[in-house]
Amino acid sequence: MRQPLEVSQAWVEGRLKDEGWVATARQRLQSLSWFMKCLKEPLARLVNREEGARGAFFEGRYKSVAILDEEALLATCAYIDLNPVAAGLVAAPEAGEHTSIKQRVEHVEEQGRVETLKAAESGSVTAQAVSSGQESLWLCPIEDRRGLDSTREGMVEGFTLGNYLLLIDYTGRLFRAGKASISGELAGVFARLGSDGESWSARLLKLSRGRLLGRYFASSRQRLREVADRLGLHHLANLGGCPART
Repeated sequence: MRQPLEVSQAWVEGRLKDEGWVATARQRLQSLSWFMKCLKEPLARLVNREEGARGAFFEGRYKSVAILDEEALLATCAYIDLNPVAAGLVAAPEAGEHTSIKQRVEHVEEQGRVETLKAAESGSVTAQAVSSGQESLWLCPIEDRRGLDSTREGMVEGFTLGNYLLLIDYTGRLFRAGKASISGELAGVFARLGSDGESWSARLLKLSRGRLLGRYFASSRQRLREVADRLGLHHLANLGGCPART
């Protein structure tokens, strides 16, 4: 009848006796394709009903990309946080609705550390402690503070929210003007990541333009080789042809 069923203990026990149903349920629960189908189909039906339309609502099939190292993960986060800026919806990254950077900045403001936040945005080295107290608020904290005061794994050890704000500001200017200057503090951030401004700029600009080619995203050829060896493959196509360092 296409109505939600009440989940009772008897219903659960009855389902557990059906080995075929259990196998199908387990397969679907770990399938990204099934998750996306369950997410997209009701949204498409809802919008088509509201607009009196028919047919496919989403332009194409979703793309699943394996992110293989910390710099590639940071680049992906920056790309997502800057989507509202790139689309011309907001002037500043922290003003974009439904983004992590907005929530992170608001959390610092709620703690009464606005001056520290402003110092971080202007590149003050003393502002790098701005990420303290943020590790419990997101699935993946920016800074890996396991060696300091947390048991949770973050993206990069010693890479704080202040560092991330500097990186976002620089990348936002790249999106708007296609070029940006690198401050001394930001050069230090790139050095800590084992990267440089040229590689970062090329990676982010390619993410923001055109069709993305490849199912893997890495900043180093060594990481691509490691994953290829583990999968028994000779070659992995790096996302969008992004340059991978040797």
